[in-house]
Amino acid sequence: MESRGEFNQRQLNDRYPPPEMRKEEGKEKRSRNKWKNWLSLLCFLCPSSSSGSTPVDLRNGSTVTEFILVGFEQSSPPTQALLFALFLALYSLAMAMNGLIIFITWTDPRLSSPMYFFLGHLSFLDVCFITTTIPHMLIHLTVKNHTVSFVACITQMYLVFCVGVAECILLAFMAYDRYVAICHPLSYAQIMSRQVCVSLVSTAWSFGLINGILLEYMSFQNPFCRDSHIENFFCEAPIVISLSCGDPQFSLRVIFADAIVVLLSPMVLIVISYARILASILGRNSSSGRGKTFSTCASHLTVVIFLYTSAMLSYMNPRSTHGPDKDKPFSLLYTIITPMCNPVIYSFRNKEMKGAMVRALGRSSLSQAESV
Repeated sequence: MESRGEFNQRQLNDRYPPPEMRKEEGKEKRSRNKWKNWLSLLCFLCPSSSSGSTPVDLRNGSTVTEFILVGFEQSSPPTQALLFALFLALYSLAMAMNGLIIFITWTDPRLSSPMYFFLGHLSFLDVCFITTTIPHMLIHLTVKNHTVSFVACITQMYLVFCVGVAECILLAFMAYDRYVAICHPLSYAQIMSRQVCVSLVSTAWSFGLINGILLEYMSFQNPFCRDSHIENFFCEAPIVISLSCGDPQFSLRVIFADAIVVLLSPMVLIVISYARILASILGRNSSSGRGKTFSTCASHLTVVIFLYTSAMLSYMNPRSTHGPDKDKPFSLLYTIITPMCNPVIYSFRNKEMKGAMVRALGRSSLSQAESV
């Protein structure tokens, strides 16, 4: 047992601790306050999705390794089977038509003009674009596991950004090519030389590659600690960003500003080119020349309207106006409908393209008959 003196000394130390004990207690208190401050900051950076919901478990923010593509999983099995058959037919048709255009524009000597050079690269971009999204969707329509890994989602988004931006810029260069061909026909061969055409296509690809890196960084700069369900059939940037921790508004504003540059800047070039083309056409006396020029430009304008309208509705609309039922039609329009329609539009309205296709198919059937 402790003596009365030791008991009195312990009570005195408890009431008036010595300097070394006060120093240790101060360190412990400062350490506890430091951890409280860090936890408060983290809770501020990762707010809950609604004011009345349970706070987000921050430990899950660093453990997200996959997403779940909702896609068409809520549809009935017969509906999914019908969608699979429909999308498979559209994908096969788009691949066959674009592949044929690539083949004939790169092998037929009659299609050596810059317009067909650009058209071949446009079809190649369409093949890349449709292959990035549709095969994955077809797989998910046949299996119950709709998960996609984090790395696969990043890769898919980058390819969509890269190819989509390159295609928008290439369509603007194609409008400039039509302007030079119609308004400056005598110097067309000098202005649109082979070297210039290759430089323009390289510029479109380079801008798409670089711009894709920027958009990819803005999409995945924050960790993910919210619901991992993506309400679409592929990893679309605005939807993925909304699942990240913290306030996604900054990243969405950057993507919105980038969409303005990528979509509206080429659109300005397209509008200026066709305004001058229209002025040149109206100044001509020959009605047959007007009809041929309008027919040549109508194909390109139709493709521009399809692609730019769907892209603007997907990336330049406020997210508050979006929803699963609204996002999917727009996504289907620019991921599968536009790549399928491009070769159909160009081949149906162009006699040279139809003639080259007939020759290519004729050579194919002749070679098959000889082999038999």
